[in-house]
Amino acid sequence: MDFFVPLVPALFLRRYNRFLADFQTENGDTITAHCANTGSMLGLLTPGSAAMLSHSDNPQRKLAYTWELVRENDSWVGLHTGRTNAIVLEALKSRILPEFNDYREFKPEVQVADKSRLDFRLSEDRLPPCFVEVKSVTLRQGNVAMFPDAVTKRGLRHLEALASLKQQGFRSVLLFAVQREDCVLFRPRQHH
Repeated sequence: MDFFVPLVPALFLRRYNRFLADFQTENGDTITAHCANTGSMLGLLTPGSAAMLSHSDNPQRKLAYTWELVRENDSWVGLHTGRTNAIVLEALKSRILPEFNDYREFKPEVQVADKSRLDFRLSEDRLPPCFVEVKSVTLRQGNVAMFPDAVTKRGLRHLEALASLKQQGFRSVLLFAVQREDCVLFRPRQHH
C-alpha cells in the first residue's frame, strides 16, 4: 500500500491508553500520536522500537500525528487498523486474491440484518453475494501469525453475522490480513 504523505520516523516511548502513544522524533522532540489500533498490540510495545508516523495538517484534528508502523523482529508491522480495508480493497481491485476474482463490485462497510457492519459485500450478477469481514493480524509467535491477540467480543459478533449469512445461502468469508513480513503461516489463536 502506498501512503499519500511521507512517513515520519520516530522511536516508540509508551502507549498510555488505547488511543494515545508517545514518540521521540529524530530531532529529539517528544510528540503524542493517535493510535488507530485499539487491540492489545501484544509483543509490539517495546520502548525504543522504530516507528513510522503519518502527519496531517488538518486543524480539526486533536493530534497531528497517527501511528502507522512499528519495527519488530526485523519486520515492519502495520498497526493502523483503518488502513487494512484499503489494503484489501486494493488487492481485490488488482485481482491478486484469486478466490474473489469472479466478483466485479466491492461495496465497503455494509450493514447486515443484525445491525452489524461487515467490511465488504462483493457482487456479480451470476453469483450469490459474498460478505467479507477483514481482521488485521499483527501478533507473531515464532514464525506464525496469529489472531486475535486478546478476547474480542466485536470479532465474535462478526463471526455470528457471517454464520447467519452463510445459513441464508450467501458466501461468507473471514479474511485475515497479516500485516508483517516475518511470518510463514497463519493460525487462529484458539484460547482467545
